[in-house]
Amino acid sequence: MRRRSLAIALLAAPLAVPALAQAPWPSRPIRMVVPLPAGGATDIWARLVAEPMAQQLGQPVVIENRGGAGGMIGTEAVKNAAPDGYTILFHIASFVQTPVVFRRWPYQPLEDFAFIGKLGTTPLPFCCRGDLPVTTLAEFVAYAKGRDLNFGTYSPGSSGHAFAQLLSDRHGLNMTAVHYRGEAPMLQDVLGGRIPCAFHSMIGSGDHIRSGRIRPLATLGTDGIPSLPAVPTFASLGYPPEEWARSGFVGLFAHVRTPEAIQARLLEAFRAAMARPEVLRRLVETDTIAQYLGPTEFKADVAGYMAFWQALVDRMGLSVEG
Repeated sequence: MRRRSLAIALLAAPLAVPALAQAPWPSRPIRMVVPLPAGGATDIWARLVAEPMAQQLGQPVVIENRGGAGGMIGTEAVKNAAPDGYTILFHIASFVQTPVVFRRWPYQPLEDFAFIGKLGTTPLPFCCRGDLPVTTLAEFVAYAKGRDLNFGTYSPGSSGHAFAQLLSDRHGLNMTAVHYRGEAPMLQDVLGGRIPCAFHSMIGSGDHIRSGRIRPLATLGTDGIPSLPAVPTFASLGYPPEEWARSGFVGLFAHVRTPEAIQARLLEAFRAAMARPEVLRRLVETDTIAQYLGPTEFKADVAGYMAFWQALVDRMGLSVEG
């Protein structure tokens, strides 16, 4: 009996070696891909949560800015990465917007990614340069009529692209999109006088908006801009709320085949980051509306926004080549 027990033990021993040798996750730095350039709103939000997540996980969370094609290049890179939790994605509504407008699907948003959590949303005001002789949206429309104006977009196929074009179409203006690889380079051209108007984020451009160098005329969404309550929403000015009151999203994703245990660790770290007083304080300071959602609710939120966006783009006939 003892010989048989010893034989079984010896046979079982090699099977236990891989389990004993397997390092706990995470055992090395985690790469958080931001598919838009450094210095813009998405990059700022990502860095805000990366540090507290790293403290929770015990490994560095390193930001990798991988812009191009309205965010599709960086997003596709995460889709094609090993599903081991060491490459994750921090993204905004361009996650679903850009493929719809480009009519190109290098990834399927709802099928190829695990939804970790939603950070929130942000007011997106339509702004003009501070030196333009207008103070209201109605005055801007009157000023723009009969003029050939460019408007900036922080990426083709983004909210800033579609809604500025929708504004131009609604009022019969002759405005032409100038596309950038992120909000930071667009902002520089607005401040430099080369672009007269654009949709901006408060986190990326708020200091210039509050200083008066950029003048907000109206904002998307339903809640307005917390620090600038006098700025009206488009819906309050009579624009159809089913189009102009819808807000996008900001959140964290992973490869869909990431093991559930690792997804749970990422969720725990992200949720803990979203509960940190200093994170919530910084969100308030940047007019970002914290709106944490867990995986199931976040996926439903994105699916609803994607359906809204597809219908809007189809009605406008909006598409981008390239």
